[in-house]
Amino acid sequence: MGTTYEFNPEQEKKMKKLTSMVKLVIAVIVVLVLALSSVYTIGEQEQAVLTTFGKASPVTESGLHFKIPFIQKVEKVNTTIQGFAIGYDSTSGVTIENESLMITSDYNFVNVDFYVEYRFADPVKAVYSADDPVAVLKTITQSCIRTVVGNYDVDSVLTSGKTEIQSAIRQMIVDKLTVYDVGIQLVNITIQDSEPPTTQVMEAFKAVESAKQGKETAINNANKYRNEKLPAAEAEVDRILQDAEATKAERVNEAVGQVARFNAMYNEYVKYPKVTKLRMFYETMEDVLPNMKIIIDGTDGSSVEMMYPLDSFNGTN
Repeated sequence: MGTTYEFNPEQEKKMKKLTSMVKLVIAVIVVLVLALSSVYTIGEQEQAVLTTFGKASPVTESGLHFKIPFIQKVEKVNTTIQGFAIGYDSTSGVTIENESLMITSDYNFVNVDFYVEYRFADPVKAVYSADDPVAVLKTITQSCIRTVVGNYDVDSVLTSGKTEIQSAIRQMIVDKLTVYDVGIQLVNITIQDSEPPTTQVMEAFKAVESAKQGKETAINNANKYRNEKLPAAEAEVDRILQDAEATKAERVNEAVGQVARFNAMYNEYVKYPKVTKLRMFYETMEDVLPNMKIIIDGTDGSSVEMMYPLDSFNGTN
């Protein structure tokens, strides 16, 4: 026995109306999906890579942009300066020894921590040149760090050579990034900390550093003393030289005067040799015996007959 269906026009009308409404809802949903997938926004610190049939192009202007749904694809890249730590966990500060422990040129071990700052300079290369450009940068950085630190002695790594080491590492990383060309740019790399791996060695290096500071202090004090004493010594030298010049001039003048007196005496001697001899003899005796009274006794006064110290006998001066 078969089943019989009766035709109901009202029910068929309702079914058609319901079908139309469903189709309308589906159409609206499709339109909304297409509309939402055709726009995208780029922030102030972002750039985007727009890919059309496999061809990528950068989008650098911030704001609202449009794309063709299902045909064009957008990937955003953060262009702010970012960073990562090498040798320690930047969150907890715990040392990662397999990254920080290194050997120096004088075969000493040392723990060195670094912080690396970078930014994406080319969004297209950053997206398509490598699966993980940051991992590439970290690998390059660790290789350069070990190479450079291995060229310095432990004293330089721990104390005086940090700035030079940082500069050398930075230049080596920049050179290698140019070769790999993954769209990432090194902004800076700094040594956060460097210390010996054991407490005893650390104390020894602290003692060395204190000794160096003491040496510098002693040198500075010596230079200060020299700067204080040198002008006084130079002034004393000038005074001595001036005194010597004055003494020299005095003695030269005295010698010139004596020469003049000798020449004058010689001229007198040439004229009157006997009289000059007697006068010279008397003057000499006055110098040798200043208290001796000389009495000249002679008929014509031209000869010395006798000399008596008469004052010594009568007690008169």
